[in-house]
Amino acid sequence: MTPDVEHLADHTLLLAIPAFFPAVVVVGVVIFVAMRDRRKPDDDDSHDEAHVEQSAPADDDGSP
Repeated sequence: MTPDVEHLADHTLLLAIPAFFPAVVVVGVVIFVAMRDRRKPDDDDSHDEAHVEQSAPADDDGSP
C-alpha cells in the first residue's frame, strides 16, 4: 500500500536564490566598472610625461 502523498511545489530554487544573489551582484558591479573604464578616453601619453622623473641616467648594472 502506497501513501497518498502529493508534492505541490519544490522550493529548492527559491532557497538557492540567497546563496547566488551576492555572487550575481559582485559580477554586475565588476562588469559595470569595466564598461565604465573602457568608455573613458585614453590620455595616457600626456599623463605619463608629467610624471617622468628627472634624474641622472644610471648604468645598466645599477651602479652610480
